[in-house]
Amino acid sequence: MAELAYLDNAATSFPKPEAVHEAVDRVARRCAVNPGRGGSELAHEAGELVDGLRRRLHVFFGNPAADSARLVFAANATDALNTAIAGVCGPGDHVVSTRLEHNSVLRPLWELERRGVLTHTLVPGDGAGFIDPADVAAALTPSTRLVILNHASNVLGTIQDAAAVGRMCREHGVLFLLDASQSAGLIPVDMDAFGVDLLAFTGHKGLMGPMGTGGLAVGPDVAVDPTRWGGTGVRSAHRGHLEQYPWRLEAGTLNLPGLAGLAAGLTWIEQSGPAVLLAEERRLAANLISGIEALGGVRTWCAGADERHLAVVSVTVDGMESDEVGTRLDVDHDVIARTGLQCAPLVHEDLGTVDVRGTVRFGIGPFNTDEHILRTLAGLGECAEAARSRRG
Repeated sequence: MAELAYLDNAATSFPKPEAVHEAVDRVARRCAVNPGRGGSELAHEAGELVDGLRRRLHVFFGNPAADSARLVFAANATDALNTAIAGVCGPGDHVVSTRLEHNSVLRPLWELERRGVLTHTLVPGDGAGFIDPADVAAALTPSTRLVILNHASNVLGTIQDAAAVGRMCREHGVLFLLDASQSAGLIPVDMDAFGVDLLAFTGHKGLMGPMGTGGLAVGPDVAVDPTRWGGTGVRSAHRGHLEQYPWRLEAGTLNLPGLAGLAAGLTWIEQSGPAVLLAEERRLAANLISGIEALGGVRTWCAGADERHLAVVSVTVDGMESDEVGTRLDVDHDVIARTGLQCAPLVHEDLGTVDVRGTVRFGIGPFNTDEHILRTLAGLGECAEAARSRRG
């Protein structure tokens, strides 16, 4: 069997740097005790690991808050987005977001509107996978409390102008929540420069950390109400949940081995250079796109390998449903891609790809090679030829 060509890095990065595995194993074996619970040396060491990573991420994301405690950890970006949306919106509030969003934004909005908590408006893209900040501004109402923007589409790889949206939100006195699930670790995400009030991120994609890690960075003067309550290891006799950050939004035991792995992933990213890593990923994406254009019978959707795109390429094969394409690539070529709607159904409604069961998405990562791209092109060519043969 050939070496696995894993091209699903937009779902989760794989493989991880060896240092990530080593960090998870080391902490699990050495000091995987509850940080902040008790005065033992092990508890202190665990607390220092968590607080050290908290401080590093606070700086990494350009959080203008003076207190790094406003960088709170969560299970993943979905957890962080739910915390932010439910924690800042109340009865009568209106939210503006886009049709490019992941279900981690869409479903909380749909559910909270169903419950009568808020109303929301979804701004469409321009057909090339980009949101016009002017369209976001036009959707604002006097009751708009929050704007939510997917920094980079998980289906199309298109990177939105977060800074322009942030300026618009500042001008209108509206909170701005940026979903950096796809962009964190690959392109600069600067809360201060972008005018971001709330930043949700996951650790298991571009930051190269383990699954089950992520967080929410809360800017200064932003009040997020807790959506869960429980143990903090601090002031346990107090009847109510603590109001101070990070405990305000953190309840229960953190994923300490996972956070150790995330810290190692962050170190690997910083040492490798995000710009260097992304340039190589874009080079491979450019080769994939140009190779697809030469095949015939395979279509790319809003694809690009320039500064406005991550190395994410979605395709369809004429006459063949996407799940069959994915199966053929996997079984015959050891190429792993993501098929279907990629948890972003409105993108596919707008593209018109729902009837072919979505797209085949290739998410290129730092461990992909030219050989992986050549093998992918060979597999797509076989799929296109098989589809043509069926049509006679």
